[in-house]
Amino acid sequence: MALQRDGPAALLLIRFAKVLLWAVCLIPAARLAVDAATGRLGVNPIETLTHETGRAALLILIATLAVTPLRRITGQNWLIRLRRPLGLFAFFYAALHFMVYVVLDQFFAWDYIIEDIVERPYITVGFTALVLLVPLAVTSTRGWIRRLGRSWQRLHMLIYPAGVLALLHFYWKLASKSDVRDAIAYGSALALVLAVRGLIALERRKRRPRTRSAAARQARSPDPA
Repeated sequence: MALQRDGPAALLLIRFAKVLLWAVCLIPAARLAVDAATGRLGVNPIETLTHETGRAALLILIATLAVTPLRRITGQNWLIRLRRPLGLFAFFYAALHFMVYVVLDQFFAWDYIIEDIVERPYITVGFTALVLLVPLAVTSTRGWIRRLGRSWQRLHMLIYPAGVLALLHFYWKLASKSDVRDAIAYGSALALVLAVRGLIALERRKRRPRTRSAAARQARSPDPA
């Protein structure tokens, strides 16, 4: 049963859900900070930081894409309020992932960084995914939504190629170590989410002609005497 929109119970639930979401999304960063402070990042700390921040970015990006299907399936429209913070957390971890590579792995050696981006395919697709997420993060505010109007929705469709490229980046990296189980699991989750979103979009598109036809028939029908 859907909660009354903007009712006291709904507002309380939204606030609680946002606090819980923040707490859950900050767990990977907090755990990495504690492990770094206590020397528990393993024999290759930079690789651990790179891998775990990338994993967090991908998981949260998939969760962001799952919000709309969950809202449609459950009828809980308040879930849409979680999409923006989830998207921003996905960008946060993606940016952190890239900064670990730039600062700790390459020590700001931009010549080598640019060479990697151009010549190493898995870095190319990962960097492209990050670039696609930048305008989505920048335009996530209400002010930008008002300024862009309908163009805002078209712009934010970039999340789809960003998600696919992020998964490909993750898979490619794990494939070099002959262990792609996590990538397959995340890929299955992403495929399911995209399939459900595709069905929702198809259903919405089928519904539009009926609505327009009904409106046209009503407009053509003579007014009652």
